[in-house]
Amino acid sequence: MALGSDDLTPLLRSGELARIRGLGPATLAVVRDLAESGESKYLEQLREAMPEGLLALMRVPGLSTEKIHRLHAELGIASLEDLDVAAQDGTLAKVKGIGAKTAKKILTGIAFVRESGVLALYHTAIREAQGLLNSVRSHPDVVVAEIAGSLRRRREVAADVDIVAGCARSPGAVAESFTRLEGIQTATTTTGGTSVTLRFVTGTKLDLYCVNPEGFPVALWRATGSADHVERVQQRFAARSVLVDGDALVDAQGRRLACPDEAALYAAAGLSWVPPELREGLGEVDAAGADALPTLIEPDDIRGVLHCHTLYSDGKASVAEMADAARAKGWSYIGISDHSQAAFYAGGVSRERMLDQFDEIDALNAGAGGFRVLKGVEADILADGRLDYDEDLLGRFDFVIASIHSRFKMDGAAMTERVLQAMDDPHTTILAHPTGRLLLSRQPYDLDIEAVLQKAVDVGVAIEINADPKRLDLDWRHVKRAKELGVTIAIGPDAHSRQALDWTDLGVAMARKGWLEAEDVLNTRDAKSVSQFASRRRK
Repeated sequence: MALGSDDLTPLLRSGELARIRGLGPATLAVVRDLAESGESKYLEQLREAMPEGLLALMRVPGLSTEKIHRLHAELGIASLEDLDVAAQDGTLAKVKGIGAKTAKKILTGIAFVRESGVLALYHTAIREAQGLLNSVRSHPDVVVAEIAGSLRRRREVAADVDIVAGCARSPGAVAESFTRLEGIQTATTTTGGTSVTLRFVTGTKLDLYCVNPEGFPVALWRATGSADHVERVQQRFAARSVLVDGDALVDAQGRRLACPDEAALYAAAGLSWVPPELREGLGEVDAAGADALPTLIEPDDIRGVLHCHTLYSDGKASVAEMADAARAKGWSYIGISDHSQAAFYAGGVSRERMLDQFDEIDALNAGAGGFRVLKGVEADILADGRLDYDEDLLGRFDFVIASIHSRFKMDGAAMTERVLQAMDDPHTTILAHPTGRLLLSRQPYDLDIEAVLQKAVDVGVAIEINADPKRLDLDWRHVKRAKELGVTIAIGPDAHSRQALDWTDLGVAMARKGWLEAEDVLNTRDAKSVSQFASRRRK
């Protein structure tokens, strides 16, 4: 039976759907509701029976559905607030199977849920922002508009979208006109009437700042932030008797200074222009004053990537398809790093199948011209710090990515020792997603990151910036410290499809936030140099 259409109505009417094994009367009743009315009575019944706040409890780390059900049945807990009170007053610790230690962890988890609940991952927020920017730019009185705020600074998560618009006529009128967009839940206009905060029914929040065109550079700089960065630049202005007056720069006599762009603004403060990614108040203003800012890595500096999966494990494309996609991006190599055999949950590759992959890669390289496919693996770091696979097989890879995918709750000392031991293995080339975090859903495991970075320097292991938008791990704040220590960084897309190779650009953005230059990054080197980096420890 072919099910090529999204419309199930003809199959319902003919009775063909009812003949599918596993579809009973209850399921068919739900499908019939959806097909006939676009709604499900059963779903509505479930919604009515379930307290509104109960689903939020599923986001608390360590709370299984079974525990949530038990807490609801025994204590009447039906929301984060109920859970918080029970954890605070000791009631939760008395529940069988929880105890004081787990109750304390749950309190930490509640704080995590509350903090992350208003945030969105960068790659999601920037898509929303781009759509809103296009809408703003389409206004007939808007002559220039740009995304500002945390998104312009490439923060890994964002609470809202900031857009600055330079307007040909009354900025207040332009701002007010956007309050009539479809899908707006609330609209709040500032006292001056030139800025508006819009909250959409989708949950997206837009802060739109409308200014005259001549005030656009100052407004963009100020709205980009961060607050610490703006304050430090203003201190530089004050030292030069320059004042930020609204959206203008004025001298000691109150005369407006010419400020055609941000470069001119920074020059008025005696600074070189600061890339938005660096504007976090972490020493960039002093560096700009000394003309000592780094020449940040650019996407075009990348010559290939190493963290990529194929159909051999849990990827969605073949080795050849991944290689073709990498070549189409202008890269000169790709590293294939499917999961090792211990990663049964991700289709871990047996020794025999890995040897088959070696043969396939050899055949591809024989006819690839100047492009090269490197043989790699993402080897699980086992609980005792050993790498998955035997030494003989590990020694046959061009590179080895070591990573943790299990036992995340080990205490800090044990987890750190586990990672350090894996880095001591001479086969380890790269430590992948080193803290194990999943943004907005899983906190980093307990790890002495300073010890890990120092070990990377001592033994010559690269640390990954995993560019998967859910990870972005190593955190850019640690990347800056890694650069100070002299750690080599690898930017890995952790690509499970051809399209996911595009995530590499997001990894470059995080590298830029960490002050990295091209020379700091392993995959700005050619394939031969990458292989040499991996092999020099095995001699």
